[in-house]
Amino acid sequence: MTRRVAVVMAGGSGERFWPLSRITRPKQFLRLAGGTRTLFEQAIDNIAPLFPSDHVFIATGKHLIGETRAAFPALPSENIIAEPCKRNTAGCLALAAAYILARYGGDGSDILMAVVAADHAILNPQRYRQILDTALTIADHSGNIVTLGINPTRPETGYGYIEAKRDRISVPGIPDDIPVFPVERFHEKPNRETAAEYVASGRFFWNSGMFFWRLSDFFRELTEVSPDIAHTVTAIAGFLSRGDAEAAANCFQELPNISIDYALMEKTRRVLVVESDFGWDDIGAWDALQRTMPKDESGNIAVGDPVLVDARDCIVYNEPGPERCAVAVVGVEGLTVIVSEDAVLVVPRDRVQEVRKAVEELKRRGASQV
Repeated sequence: MTRRVAVVMAGGSGERFWPLSRITRPKQFLRLAGGTRTLFEQAIDNIAPLFPSDHVFIATGKHLIGETRAAFPALPSENIIAEPCKRNTAGCLALAAAYILARYGGDGSDILMAVVAADHAILNPQRYRQILDTALTIADHSGNIVTLGINPTRPETGYGYIEAKRDRISVPGIPDDIPVFPVERFHEKPNRETAAEYVASGRFFWNSGMFFWRLSDFFRELTEVSPDIAHTVTAIAGFLSRGDAEAAANCFQELPNISIDYALMEKTRRVLVVESDFGWDDIGAWDALQRTMPKDESGNIAVGDPVLVDARDCIVYNEPGPERCAVAVVGVEGLTVIVSEDAVLVVPRDRVQEVRKAVEELKRRGASQV
């Protein structure tokens, strides 16, 4: 009997959301998509109807184990996979695959694995679950690696793109309103002119970073295109099955620090993309709040009851709240003002991608506020 499991990647640092995002509280633990739930909580809520809690695994940094356990007490503690060090998404998923293989045994041919992220905004959870279920079904019956391509709504330069072949394919049992295409190739983040060409062509999707595969198919493709990584995965699984966590951690450190796109997706030819229309946002920097939170009549996004006088198209986030900190913004346009308990960020809205530069300088100074 095939077992379906979900791996939620939750190891990002979210530096572009400083000063709210910190090393010990990255962006997935923040409320950045409206409502009272964090991005992480929403991610788990969105997949819960598809997977029993003991089939949900969270891959995160070892420094976030306590925070993750506190956020999800109903999740079995042994389902939190702690990365010994940072090895990008290829390392994250290699460790998750090894952990699941050690947990259930066998060669992975009876395990379907869904990979989702903890820091994405999903606007239509019901449609999202339908497409996730479809992607797993395709992976089950086709032997291919499956990914989700998001219909682009703008020439975004902060996302990677997936180029699909022109003709959709027919997959038995898949709804007609969920198109599936073979992948031509993956493309790195483009400049604005190239991104506009991608969108105009109608053959490009945003790369969602979500993947679906039978575990044995994942190992087959990884062995073909990145044999060293595949060998390390097998070794880690062996150590874990014997209860030797230290040896597994040492082995993990030998993995290259590269993305799963570079290690696998850009090299294998057995990839299908599912056209996805459930409303998605990567929540990459402060300007994403313009797409995920309500605005006032002047186009401002205000959180924590700040005072706005003659301000337009601003993002003002007062984390401590009005009782602890009064925040006022007067006579400005297109400004982002973020106030935390111990730090303040002021940046033009069109330069929020550069917040990382400030974080790098604060780290160089040895500041405690990172």
